[in-house]
Amino acid sequence: MSNTVAVVTGASRGVGKGIATELSNLGFKVYITGRSAEDMKYIAGQGTALVCDHRDDQQVEKAFRLVLQEQKGIDVLVNNAWGGYENMMENGEFTWLRPFWQQPLWRWDAMFQAGVRAAYVSSRLAAPAMVAQRNGLIINISFWAAQKHVGNAAYGVAKAATDKMTSDMACELRAHNVAAVSLYPGLVRTEKIMAAAEWLNLSNSESPGFIGRAVAALAKDPQVMSKSGKVLLAAALAEEYGFTDVDGKSPRPLTLADV
Repeated sequence: MSNTVAVVTGASRGVGKGIATELSNLGFKVYITGRSAEDMKYIAGQGTALVCDHRDDQQVEKAFRLVLQEQKGIDVLVNNAWGGYENMMENGEFTWLRPFWQQPLWRWDAMFQAGVRAAYVSSRLAAPAMVAQRNGLIINISFWAAQKHVGNAAYGVAKAATDKMTSDMACELRAHNVAAVSLYPGLVRTEKIMAAAEWLNLSNSESPGFIGRAVAALAKDPQVMSKSGKVLLAAALAEEYGFTDVDGKSPRPLTLADV
């Protein structure tokens, strides 16, 4: 995959970092975005870090312009950047699980501006190059909250919007041989999850790198257009494509009933 150019947004930590690291290990030419240059130092020597706040269109345009100046095109875009997870504790209270009438309004705005809209803008900037080369893959990281109440109403609406956006993008890209999919991780052992590990059952959890392996498998699949517009589970893709997690384990795909 040495000639495959991948852009991973929101890759300072967590799932994004895991995806970028795994793609780099597999030989992709990786570009990552994040708000902190310090947090993206891990990619040095293996990929290119682009300081970019996805709430600022000019910064996003600058980042994609740089990629397209250095490369002939973009083969894979992973929209992982997301907002609203920050400040779950406010004034000593965990507000994430509050009903919608008690949720801080900034959380809705953060999820749509730094999440759904960020994915839309990045896709809009990457799509022309993919259309021109008649090849490409857009992966929007989403979750079961799109289909079932998980956490809070704003989260569910934002993830549902992400899945609908994916479906409609796929319709508009199909004639150009460019695929768009939603990818659901399971319980991922991110830094925040591991900080609360003593209260969680991690027996069926996934490493951040596992999601990267799912992305790589999709990128290498010559029949990926058959999946365009669909919601895909990382663990189900592992069963289909025959890869395991970085520790050799095979997480079980979650169902709606499990969430």
